Amino acid sequence: MITKGQAINNLQPNAKWLINVDGHLDWQSADITEPTQEEIDAEVIRLQALEDYQAPRRAEYPSIGDQLDSLYHAGTFDSTMTAAIKAVKDKYPKP
Repeated sequence: MITKGQAINNLQPNAKWLINVDGHLDWQSADITEPTQEEIDAEVIRLQALEDYQAPRRAEYPSIGDQLDSLYHAGTFDSTMTAAIKAVKDKYPKP
């Protein structure tokens, strides 16, 4: 689940801010524009949509170790590794 904090960091990565215990945003970067609640909400939705398609892909891709091993031994991805990666990409297309 994408949080309000993740959205704010994505919108204004250099800003300093706090979310109080009551959920109120305390903006501490006078030189950086504070995002509106609408911008934050839209960014949460956008980031969640990305996570919703990326998470299953990550879980089903061959491990990085297996991919690197394939590259090392064949000098490129062999047809089996290419097919495995393509199958995951086809199963979970980008939105």
